[in-house]
Amino acid sequence: MEIEALSLSLKISSIAILAALPFAVVIAYILARPPFPGKAILDGIVHLPLILPPVVMGYLLLVTFGTRAPLGAWLLETFNLQFAFSWTGAALAAAIVTFPFQVRAIRLAMESIDPGLMEAAQTLGAGPIDRFFSITLPLALPGLFAGAITAFAASLGEFGAIITFVSNIPGETRTLPLAIYSAIQTPGGEAAAARLVILAIGLAFAGLVLSEMAARKVKQRMSR
Repeated sequence: MEIEALSLSLKISSIAILAALPFAVVIAYILARPPFPGKAILDGIVHLPLILPPVVMGYLLLVTFGTRAPLGAWLLETFNLQFAFSWTGAALAAAIVTFPFQVRAIRLAMESIDPGLMEAAQTLGAGPIDRFFSITLPLALPGLFAGAITAFAASLGEFGAIITFVSNIPGETRTLPLAIYSAIQTPGGEAAAARLVILAIGLAFAGLVLSEMAARKVKQRMSR
């Protein structure tokens, strides 16, 4: 049970973070720019998963991407892509719930970049795209890594949205938190639950340490 739940959790979390990362970079870049109409609304929408109960997020995903929902049915019929009650849905739920962690870390890193560098590059003829890939993105890498690691650690512990959206299916959607829940509900499963809890704590601690190391690099650059 432990190996199956661990491998599935790592698979789902990795795909969730990698799939959400490009969108997080774009949104963070937009939010790091000077104020514009609707910026507060966009910021609120991005951080909404942090405020809403995970079960609510899972319900919203179910009514949007369920096989009987208009969008979910269309994806299934057109692309044979099913999110509800599958590991892909678990990855989608984890990506959405942990998306704000990535956006916030990347945004803070981008906002810490010296504006003088951008002005100097612009005077030398560098366009917006050139400035983004040659200055903004490289200098924001510590924040990018910190956000990705934090989101990865958080996705490993996601429970409410996943169980609501994709249920608790062994070998398909039963991640570490769901495996712990199942072990607790099973007579004589206390030992298995304890092993899974220790494994989850170790993964979470490792994620926090790596995230803190990346965050320190950002602070060191900001203090220069």
